[in-house]
Amino acid sequence: MPQQPLAQVPTDARWFWQDYGSCRSADPLLFFHPQNERGSARLRRDRAAKLICASCPVRVECADYAVRAREPYGVWGGLSEEDREQIYARLDARHYPRREGEGARAAAREIAEAISPRALGIA
Repeated sequence: MPQQPLAQVPTDARWFWQDYGSCRSADPLLFFHPQNERGSARLRRDRAAKLICASCPVRVECADYAVRAREPYGVWGGLSEEDREQIYARLDARHYPRREGEGARAAAREIAEAISPRALGIA
């Protein structure tokens, strides 16, 4: 079966939640890795972004959008690129979550784990 193309904006996408994101007052570069960033530098930057996401009032809506859109870059709703790649690999492309809320339901475990003390390096 062919792979679903990346970054497909869902037809029912709504953007109101972006106005309430904790990331609005943070440096946007914190959420997107610079070219060739690897290893501990990337881990530290991802953790710093996830710390901002951890207290965000619209974190779940953000993560839901990122999963449904197959967003390939950045930290969204506490989910790093690597977190989302694991979700994408697990989900059946024939029944991929496309409606609002389906991404959050399909990835609830990963969304919760993304901001856990272990994921944030504080456990």
